[in-house]
Amino acid sequence: MISREKLAKLNEREQQTFYARNPKSRAAFERADHLFGKVPMTWMNKKAGGFPIYLDRASGNRIWDIDGNEYIDFALGDTGAMAGHSAPAVVEAITHRVKDLGGLTTMLPTEDAEWVAKNLTERFGMAKWSFSLTATDANRWAIRLVRAITGKPKILFNAYCYHGSVDEALIVVGPDGEGMSRPGNVGSPVDVTQTSRVAEFNDLQGLERQLKNGDVAAVLMEPALTNIGIVLPEPGYLEGVRELTRKYDALLIIDETHTFSAGYGGMTMRDHLEPDVFVIGKAIAGGIPTGTYGLSAHLAEKILSRTDLDLVDMGGVGGTLAGNPLQVAAMRATLEKILTQENFKYMIDLATVFTDGVNELFEKYNLPWSINQLGARAEYRFAKPYPKTGTDAFHAADPELEDYLHVYLANRGIMLTPFHNMALMCPTTTLADVEKHHEVFEAAIKELVAG
Repeated sequence: MISREKLAKLNEREQQTFYARNPKSRAAFERADHLFGKVPMTWMNKKAGGFPIYLDRASGNRIWDIDGNEYIDFALGDTGAMAGHSAPAVVEAITHRVKDLGGLTTMLPTEDAEWVAKNLTERFGMAKWSFSLTATDANRWAIRLVRAITGKPKILFNAYCYHGSVDEALIVVGPDGEGMSRPGNVGSPVDVTQTSRVAEFNDLQGLERQLKNGDVAAVLMEPALTNIGIVLPEPGYLEGVRELTRKYDALLIIDETHTFSAGYGGMTMRDHLEPDVFVIGKAIAGGIPTGTYGLSAHLAEKILSRTDLDLVDMGGVGGTLAGNPLQVAAMRATLEKILTQENFKYMIDLATVFTDGVNELFEKYNLPWSINQLGARAEYRFAKPYPKTGTDAFHAADPELEDYLHVYLANRGIMLTPFHNMALMCPTTTLADVEKHHEVFEAAIKELVAG
């Protein structure tokens, strides 16, 4: 349906517009000679326009760049700013901590930490909690704990899952149905098949085949894949995973860093999941770096009873700045005042309007694309029906088409997540913002399919 020649010409035009709109960002990028990859983190080089947009300021669901362009932000820091940029309650809490109380890193606990842990228990069911600075670290530490307590060496993942930069997670299903290193894996310490096993999401037979080997300490999974499109679980799949992990004496770690968009208690509360370990990060501190893992009461007691494990000093499950007063104050403000039941209902209802509108455009223009929604988050894929596995979702990508849509939208004041076609709602996103997206998105489609 889509002429690749036309797509190339449209991409060239939009690139030229992008250059013209963003001369200061382009100049700042060209001057960045002392940054590895010319950016603070190399993933900032995922840029459809040829160079990144440089931030000036942000508030709520709005971003302004150094060229003065304003954007409706549906990326929201890839969920890190789900509460909105500089939410007043978070600003007040961290300002009070910094200005009035001080003591940003003291190696001492604050009373806010117990409040946060209790709230996390109410949402996700785990009995005991420990804090980190990122969900990546929380996953790393959880992996150490489950290996220690089970005596088994391997962790099982889903192909094209997302658990940060955890070495063990960079495994996919190869052509022979067995695990292989994910393409592009940087400097893996050992062959990933020595540390990990892998099964496709929504494939219980494949999962059981791997668990039968008897060497899996835990299955570490997202309850819906989120970094390769939103791949939703088929009916009965998550229940089947829990049944199989128990059958083969493997623990279950649920990572809801992204799937927290499903609601107040994520998919764990919504779908009555029963993990042994739970991981979350990003969104729960309103933009301040954070991560945490929770343990069931039984598992926590079992681990703490092990006198041979160094859980206090250099055992590999801590960081000096983790649980610092600033982080914990931001977590409490975000959980108590922003990511509430009421706000989640508003965000999810708005995401439903977003999803329905995008679906209507796909039908109107007879496009073989589809969109999935996970609570306050929605993402489209260039396939119909929506892929059911991570590998199928990976093969449904179209980088040239994706770049066109991202730059077209950015040139007209709409920002999506740069790594994929994800849109997230926050408490300050409005119906008018969603309608503006649909207006610009339809214009992009019209140009693409016009005869």
